[in-house]
Amino acid sequence: MDPHTKASPAPPLASLPLPRPMEQPVPGHTTSTTERGSFCLAVCTCGWKGPARRSRDLARQDAARHAAG
Repeated sequence: MDPHTKASPAPPLASLPLPRPMEQPVPGHTTSTTERGSFCLAVCTCGWKGPARRSRDLARQDAARHAAG
């Protein structure tokens, strides 16, 4: 097998931009949903996790209830 000679070389790591610093956390609760296999669950920046649901809509409702208080 012949080597691939038409490939462009990758740039050196020093020329790549550094990642931006993480933004400050938003006060309060920021919720989202995540999937694990066939289940969906609500998660929050405070560390809270809702129950695993098969329904994405129910997981979103869990997140809304948690964020509301």
